[in-house]
Amino acid sequence: MDIFTIFPTISTSFIVISAVLVAIGWRQIIKGKREAHKKTMIAAAVAAILFFIVYMSRTVFVGNTSWGGPEHLSALYHVFLIFHIVLATVAAVFGITTLVLGFKEKYAKHRKWGRVTAMIWFVTAITGVAVYVLLYLFYPGGHTKPVWQVILGG
Repeated sequence: MDIFTIFPTISTSFIVISAVLVAIGWRQIIKGKREAHKKTMIAAAVAAILFFIVYMSRTVFVGNTSWGGPEHLSALYHVFLIFHIVLATVAAVFGITTLVLGFKEKYAKHRKWGRVTAMIWFVTAITGVAVYVLLYLFYPGGHTKPVWQVILGG
């Protein structure tokens, strides 16, 4: 495993951990374990933040991986990727909103938002793993320049 694959592996692992923790937290609240639910969901948020830090660090310092699969699948892959990115952005906003509602003890709204947020998060995690599998296992692609090199002309 090289620098081009270690960061995506780590960041994808954090998203999977986050989704698993959300599922555990959901089960805990169904069972009425409020304090355990709160701790688990905070851990899920931390895992998501760690994903974001690793992802952005890789994007800035290493670059993103370009599509390496067959040309006839390129358009389909890019549509799927855009879907995933939009979904991940929505999931992040919903996740922050849901956490804030929970911390402010607005439990009725938190409950409503939480159900939707969790479902979006699960789909985001699944599509994120699919992107990882496509780019690093099925069709390893080329590598682009790091953002800092593009900006500074390196």
